[in-house]
Amino acid sequence: MLDIRLIKEDPENIIKRMADKGKDVRAEVEEILRLDGERRALILETDNLKFEQNKVSKEIPKMKKAGEDTAPVMARMKELAEKVKENDTRIREVDAAFRTVMLSLPNLPDPDLLPGEKENNQELRRFGEPKVFDFEPKHHVDLCTDLGLIDYERGTKLSGSGFWIYRGMGARLEWALLNYFIETHLNDGYEMVMVPHMLGAETGTVSGQFPKFRDEVYWLDNDESEGRHFMLPTAETALVSLHMNEILAEKDLPRKYFAYTPCFRKEAGSHRADERGMVRGHQFNKVEMFQYTLPEKSDEAFEELVTKAEALVKGLGFHFRTVKLAAGDCSASMARTYDIEIHIPSMNGYKEVSSVSNARDYQARRGAIRFRREATGKTEFVHTLNGSGLATSRVLPAIVEQNQLKDGSVVVPEVLRKYMGGIEVLTPDMKTW
Repeated sequence: MLDIRLIKEDPENIIKRMADKGKDVRAEVEEILRLDGERRALILETDNLKFEQNKVSKEIPKMKKAGEDTAPVMARMKELAEKVKENDTRIREVDAAFRTVMLSLPNLPDPDLLPGEKENNQELRRFGEPKVFDFEPKHHVDLCTDLGLIDYERGTKLSGSGFWIYRGMGARLEWALLNYFIETHLNDGYEMVMVPHMLGAETGTVSGQFPKFRDEVYWLDNDESEGRHFMLPTAETALVSLHMNEILAEKDLPRKYFAYTPCFRKEAGSHRADERGMVRGHQFNKVEMFQYTLPEKSDEAFEELVTKAEALVKGLGFHFRTVKLAAGDCSASMARTYDIEIHIPSMNGYKEVSSVSNARDYQARRGAIRFRREATGKTEFVHTLNGSGLATSRVLPAIVEQNQLKDGSVVVPEVLRKYMGGIEVLTPDMKTW
């Protein structure tokens, strides 16, 4: 949620910066200003009415004592009471409408972002070079099937299109990746959190996914009440609400968390032919990093998360690139995002395995997450940041494709071998089904 003061001080600047994100919000901004004006006028009028009520009520005993007729005054008191009740009802209606429109506005993109969509994304740096094969490389679907790592057929039988089953060495490789991520984050001083996979609707509002993207998650309840639950699309949705409606101590910031969860997404729409297999699915595993920090430490925290995500990918020995997203390619709730993209040979391109984003105070305002300044005693909104560390459904395809050998076997990245019982190479004879 944006600061209403920013909208009131310079509405045209808000409209212009949102246009960089590809959003025309003029109608919403005008409605916000109208509702804010109406609300303030109603509150002023109501305060004046209540002041008159108090004043008149003090006169009634004096009038009765003096034997004066109080009927006109009592009629006025009834009139004032009805008007105050009417105004209070209208204020609640205006507040609700105001909040709805405010929640619909996306976050402001940082001023240094280029306007537009993917075409204006900027590659910041590369690590390593694309793998060159002296044989015809296989697609990860074929490699995973031949090696017995993934059972696509039975995954579809159990749950339909967009699901798969890790089996044998595939399950162990997946778990090794998660162990590698978890151990790294623990060594870096992040607190591990195990969150519910079923979340209340309010967490989606705090994260910024609702109300706009309500239809992109799996709902567990048929009713439309605020008590509905949905399957989390990412651990960020849970972690951002850990301190909802709390005031933190300045000395306790930053708070650094990470969580492993399966993620559930509808992934609606058609997929490209080269996205078959595990690149896009309805359920996948991910370790998510999250920080609550002071506003003045926000940029520093962002760079820390980017560096951590890059280090994880470097540790696996991948060729990858880091990309600064244009304003329109950032998600609605984020002010800036860098993507870490790994090369997947069969796709002749790159796929994002980590998005590191800074929401500034946008999510904190939605969730009333504040801290108290030691020097002034005043409360301010924290800044929230998140970063994938990492999403395995794209890391595993990159491992088997980039590390494949001519005989169809796959070299296990060195950092994962201790979690694999020392296994260095996955071969077809390890297949268990």
